[in-house]
Amino acid sequence: MNPSSPPDPADPGASAPAPYRRAIDIPGVTVQPREGVAALDAQAAGASGAASPGQAAPLANAGQPGQRCGLIAIVGKPNVGKSTLLNALVGQKISITSRKAQTTRHRITGIRTQGQSQYVFVDTPGFQTRHSTALNKSLNKTVMGAVGDVDLVLFVVEAGSFTLADAKVLSLLKPGTPVLLVANKLDMVHRRAEIAPWLKGMQERHPFAEFVPMTAKQAKDIERLLGICDKYLPQQGWWYSPDELTDRSEKFLASEIIREKLFRLTGDELPYTSTVVVEKFDEEPGKTASRMVRIAATLVVEREGHKAMVIGEKGEKLKRIGTESRMELEKLLDAKVFIELWVKVRSGWADDEARVRSFGYE
Repeated sequence: MNPSSPPDPADPGASAPAPYRRAIDIPGVTVQPREGVAALDAQAAGASGAASPGQAAPLANAGQPGQRCGLIAIVGKPNVGKSTLLNALVGQKISITSRKAQTTRHRITGIRTQGQSQYVFVDTPGFQTRHSTALNKSLNKTVMGAVGDVDLVLFVVEAGSFTLADAKVLSLLKPGTPVLLVANKLDMVHRRAEIAPWLKGMQERHPFAEFVPMTAKQAKDIERLLGICDKYLPQQGWWYSPDELTDRSEKFLASEIIREKLFRLTGDELPYTSTVVVEKFDEEPGKTASRMVRIAATLVVEREGHKAMVIGEKGEKLKRIGTESRMELEKLLDAKVFIELWVKVRSGWADDEARVRSFGYE
């Protein structure tokens, strides 16, 4: 690792490689009946928790020729589990996660194809309401663009909770587009009897098409959510080849993985405005692996004190960021990876609209 400062970071979107794709095994979807307020009432009364009787979601193209494909936006305030949900729906990690709010900063498209259906999910940054920096304005612009023209919206909230930040996101949703209320982190709710009246109150706030109480880390819940989403996909040809997982490049994924490790290993002391810019992403034939990828990246922070924090004593923190990034990227890219990292101070960059754009934000 070299903590010295290279030339100014280039736009990470320039000369982007082809979209990341990789063949993976995805279990079949078990389509289950709709689960709404009635089902939660039954749970609160001490029922077994099975979905209430109702019309099951139809299987993809059952009895009909052709394919289904649709755009599904995942929206919500920061830190409600949108990226975790996207990764689970796709079946592989393509969006980074951390305890730090505002981790997701870009529109991330995740693709899952099975049977006759192709689900094109769009993860968005959490809508920013506290600060009006150039960075936050960019993030909000990304959210607004994502919800503008989709077939279905997954409005993600923490089960049993609804805050002013949630209400702000809900107000952005366009009338006429079906919205599923995804009540995430259900496993964190200890008094399930309170969920049913909460869901009834949510129905008064917005005419949600369906309620989906769930936990994004539970495979059965993900299968049930996919089955529900399938009903809203238009009958049309697929937009992507069946082995594609995202429209983002490997270079972009590399910058996101490094940024995730930066946040996870520095904790709450490092401001969320820190970012990562990949300067070089070169691929060549490997000697011990099918290919080798060389990555050079700059970690951008706002103060000299933050730079010292990221580098750590004798460079140990920076070395660990690089090592953990390399290990995850080798699995993700199926390649031998070499990473070189620098740390650079750029005070006030999050308030500089031109520099925000130069760092790859819309």
